[in-house]
Amino acid sequence: MAVMTSSARPLLNHSLAEFGTTIFAEMSALAQRTGSVNLGQGFPDTDGPEAIREAAVRALREGRGNQYPPGPGVPELRAAVAAHQERFYGLSYDPDHEVLVTAGATEAIAAALLALVEPGDEVIALEPYYDSYAACVAMAGGTRVPVTLRPAEGRYVLDLDELRAAVTPRTRLLLLNTPHNPTGTVLTRAELTAVAELACERDLLVITDEVYEHLVFDGAEHIPLASLPGMRERTVTIGSAGKTYSFTGWKVGWVTAAPALVAAVRSAKQFLTYVASGPFQNAVAEALRLPDAYFEAFRAEHQAKRDLLSDGLAAAGFGVFRPAGTYFVTTDVRPLGERDGVAFCRSLPERCGVVAIPNAVFYDHRDEGAPFVRFAFCKRTEVLEDAVGRLKALAD
Repeated sequence: MAVMTSSARPLLNHSLAEFGTTIFAEMSALAQRTGSVNLGQGFPDTDGPEAIREAAVRALREGRGNQYPPGPGVPELRAAVAAHQERFYGLSYDPDHEVLVTAGATEAIAAALLALVEPGDEVIALEPYYDSYAACVAMAGGTRVPVTLRPAEGRYVLDLDELRAAVTPRTRLLLLNTPHNPTGTVLTRAELTAVAELACERDLLVITDEVYEHLVFDGAEHIPLASLPGMRERTVTIGSAGKTYSFTGWKVGWVTAAPALVAAVRSAKQFLTYVASGPFQNAVAEALRLPDAYFEAFRAEHQAKRDLLSDGLAAAGFGVFRPAGTYFVTTDVRPLGERDGVAFCRSLPERCGVVAIPNAVFYDHRDEGAPFVRFAFCKRTEVLEDAVGRLKALAD
């Protein structure tokens, strides 16, 4: 029974009533209790480059960031973010007025939505979506409108007609994620061009979550939406060090956008964490300047892990959507004679000692995601090999 106050009023704000304990907490606890290989939550089981760890230690010892850093972020990191956007995408940003450092991408998403969404505004998000999107839209008082990515010819595809039909006079912004978690799809230039044309035509803002920008495979290209005609002035681009450098605990993210948009996001962000991760900001500034060889090796390493796990899942009997990006593989459990991904994931640890995440939790339309299950491959090769060996029990 829910805890009530003396006036019988629920304690939890009604806008958050639908959000309970996350599936990640449930599945991680299940992994610990059963001694299973945890391929559920998406965090690496090894640290990033030693030189960048040492840069953080050096910053601590030198007293750089041990006290409150500047509200927008340390100047060295803001300059490094701007240089990164120019280096990889030809996008020019002013470090002083068009870059904002945040406590990871999750805070960037929250601050952007709190700043830009009024109560009653509609926010279109691509379903399935990262679980914080729904909660942040709710906290902002907005109404989420899902547009569903659906499987077609081995990848998840955006139905552009459905996207256009979802836009109403109440639509304030589009919330995109590419490379996309959990499906692993990377939106194509044609898809993004259509999104850009729609945003310009209907005068929409766009928030793009691009934290997996350096994890694209098989020659796929990550194209920042802000690089397309008409989009730089209406796009809030979100990046993060956690996924690219395997330091998820440092919680260093950033926003790049036109000055008015950055100022708006900063107005909300300053009342969330205020500032965070001072010494780590200095280290991430060095990480962003790593040579191309780092990014190429990082991508190749994860592509090999993707292939190892994808092949093992296929051999175990799953339908496999080999991702073009991120570090997640989405699978279909129907070839195994299953229909309910949630029930399947809850039984999987006892059946073969592996934990995964049911994709249904990333959908408003739960039936759309019911048969799909996500596995993370950002783990050591020997861990993935162990998991693949355990999963063979499903094929017996």
